[in-house]
Amino acid sequence: MTRVLAFIFHNWPLKLAAVALATVLYVALALSQNAREWPGPLTIDVVNQPASAVLQGALPPVTNVRYFAPPDIRVSSASFLARIDLAGATPDASGLATVAVNVTSPDDQIRVIDWSPRQVGVRLDPLRTKTVPVVVDRGSVPAGLQVRDPVVDTSEVTVSGSQSVVSQVTQAVARVRIDASGVSVDQSVDLIAVDASGEAVAPVRIEPSSVRVKILVGSQLGSKALPVNAVVTGTPASGFEVATITVKPVVVSIEGEAGVLSSLLKVDTGPVSVSGAAADVNQTVPLSLATGLSALGSSDVQVTVHLRAITGTRSFTAGMVLSGARDDRTYALSTDQVLVTLGGTMSDLAGLQGSGFILTVDVDGLGPGTHEVVPRVTLPAGVNLVALSPPRITVDVGTAPSPSPSPSGP
Repeated sequence: MTRVLAFIFHNWPLKLAAVALATVLYVALALSQNAREWPGPLTIDVVNQPASAVLQGALPPVTNVRYFAPPDIRVSSASFLARIDLAGATPDASGLATVAVNVTSPDDQIRVIDWSPRQVGVRLDPLRTKTVPVVVDRGSVPAGLQVRDPVVDTSEVTVSGSQSVVSQVTQAVARVRIDASGVSVDQSVDLIAVDASGEAVAPVRIEPSSVRVKILVGSQLGSKALPVNAVVTGTPASGFEVATITVKPVVVSIEGEAGVLSSLLKVDTGPVSVSGAAADVNQTVPLSLATGLSALGSSDVQVTVHLRAITGTRSFTAGMVLSGARDDRTYALSTDQVLVTLGGTMSDLAGLQGSGFILTVDVDGLGPGTHEVVPRVTLPAGVNLVALSPPRITVDVGTAPSPSPSPSGP
């Protein structure tokens, strides 16, 4: 019995550890037999990427995701989330950093236990931005056609991306093709970043990503100087009218098929609206050119529409008062009313009241006899005197009779 007990308790810590290890291995084996595996692939999302750096290259997908879940749970790529966090990534001298891949599930019933890969290497490159010229590649021109130089609405664009990639970009190319039918090019074209040898460079961001390209194409191209005709639409505010219209430049040179140009006498502008305007309208508008025509130089013109207040006249009947009359004189006027005609803007005239006009007849210094006097009228600002009818007033000046003496007392 003693030997049995001695055998049992001999090296008992080691024996106890062996039993514990066997238990753990058994549990792990049992669990592994219950775990399920989804083959993938699963895209890795990047979080906390530095704003001043660009992640180069593509990340490998996550595969062989092992998990626990109830038997009735069916999984897909939407059942898992794979992320790498670049907040604490420390690149080495070559810009390479090793970061852990974390896989979780948005479903609380799914518990992820393993996946591949557990780590990935990422390369962070400094962000760079630079400006490059826009170049149009029109390819070969079909025989029998004449082609003018391309015109683009933007001559330079901004290219941004990783420093190692952006440094290779020398220009942004807009590729168009000339159709054998001779139709002129007028279209929006996507830009491609290229290096010095003309090879496409990617990935980069181009801003703006496209440009408008115009190329005049024809079999017998010519040019003609034509006057610019401003097209004005709408009605100004009440009380205003269009006075004059000026355009700059007055004459433009237009290119196109000689047969089309021969019938043109002028070139219209785009519409300039004066609807509701109470002051001069100044706009820069494009020329309205038919298909196959283009302007030599800028296709924009400046149009100024000068407005003025509409003027008119109104007539009022006004009474008269004497100015400078003496008590020892009598004054007889040839009429007691005068027709006053006033001129001004319609808004100023509309606010006038005839009863507010009193004409003044100045008789100061007039002696006995008959005199002709021009009545005077004081007018508000913006209103002018057009006419008086009659234009002169006859004033008969007499001597007032002496007052009768007061009767004397007894």
